[in-house]
Amino acid sequence: MNKLEEQYEQIHPKLYAFFLSKTGNRMTAQDLCHDTFYEACKSIGSFNGQSTLSTWIFSIAGNLLKKYYRKNKYQQSLMQKLSAIPETEMLSIEELAELNEDTRILLHHISKLDDASREIVLLRIYGELSFAEIGDLIGKSENYARVTFHRLKLKIQKLMEVTL
Repeated sequence: MNKLEEQYEQIHPKLYAFFLSKTGNRMTAQDLCHDTFYEACKSIGSFNGQSTLSTWIFSIAGNLLKKYYRKNKYQQSLMQKLSAIPETEMLSIEELAELNEDTRILLHHISKLDDASREIVLLRIYGELSFAEIGDLIGKSENYARVTFHRLKLKIQKLMEVTL
């Protein structure tokens, strides 16, 4: 049980950040995390060890997220959802002065990517998954995930330089 708790402690913050970046809602992110770990515990017998535990859990998370979007008829872009977060849930104005604009611009550029590209960026940044794990999740090679992420990072950096 200690091993399971240790894995939970390592994966939970990454999973929460992933869901928060996808939904823009803290409560929804918490609920989806809970549901993901519940489903993982229910079907731990089907885990065959061909991938890492975190890859398997993120696969469950991706399926639950798709189900959530279908159920709630998700229509808004990532940027619109993040801009709807009340300021009381955010850091103070002083703390956000430097970060807020850059973060919004970055998230805006990420939200403009196609779905597959956005998925790679969010899994790497918020999910902190390895390129091998990302490749497994998207059905591509580790090298594909690595090269695609690198190209997307350069693209976003150029856009950020133009915007700033």
